[in-house]
Amino acid sequence: MTTQERPPGDEHGPEKLIRTDVPHSARIYNYWLGGKDHFDIDRVIGEQVVQAEPEMVAMMRHNRAFLRRAVDHLVRERGIRQFLDIGTGLPVADNTHEVAQRAAPESRIVYVDNDPVVLAHAKALLTSSLEGATDYIDADLREPHEILSAAAKTLELGEPVAVMLLGVLNHIAEDAEALAIVRTLMDALVPGSHLVISVNTNVLKPENMNRAAAAYNEAFGNPPIYLSTPERLAAFFEGMEMVDPGLVPAARWNPVAADAPFEDETSDMDLYVGVGRKP
Repeated sequence: MTTQERPPGDEHGPEKLIRTDVPHSARIYNYWLGGKDHFDIDRVIGEQVVQAEPEMVAMMRHNRAFLRRAVDHLVRERGIRQFLDIGTGLPVADNTHEVAQRAAPESRIVYVDNDPVVLAHAKALLTSSLEGATDYIDADLREPHEILSAAAKTLELGEPVAVMLLGVLNHIAEDAEALAIVRTLMDALVPGSHLVISVNTNVLKPENMNRAAAAYNEAFGNPPIYLSTPERLAAFFEGMEMVDPGLVPAARWNPVAADAPFEDETSDMDLYVGVGRKP
């Protein structure tokens, strides 16, 4: 196997080549979800983290299932037709636009990430319905003003938008910085907009989760993982109306029959989620 590959559809120079001998966070996550876009080094690091916390794969599956349920709920029950998905990661089954446009084909989705690997795959695979729109922004979570400005080219910010922040806030070390980012995003949106967040914590199994985070950060850590708490998660939703059942482990957020294949997995795990509505 070569140590460099060019992303699909990429026309740029050597700086855009993918290092297949260096682990990549999006590819590790893809490996945990059972995807195909990963290399040997990603599988090695992924297994090291799983050895520290055997429930990690189940957590990632529950995170993806939560995305499906949250997006479907927002479209069908809340009338949301616009999504800003920040920290997209590599496409796998049931991406945000697929779930939303399955229920409402006119839905408009903007994905945000700052990695050339994700960018290349997104351009190649994230195709919209004819009635709706799907776009991709190459930007960093720490630049919320730039994200909003670019998103306005596809989304109508005068109408409600659902902001999706699944797992990405675990990469922000300081509570104040993370809170400022979320507030900047939500302050720019109209009432009726929603906020969807998931975070990994070290509350229920602190020793396992601390070892898993340490294994990830030691082997890769670009960007590093900082474990959160339910209290930190709650602060993001201050002043918002929480959607039932509130802040809970991911598997307890309105489970449906479609998630039955892994309902026997531990439901109380260190992955907390919440959905809030801006009044």
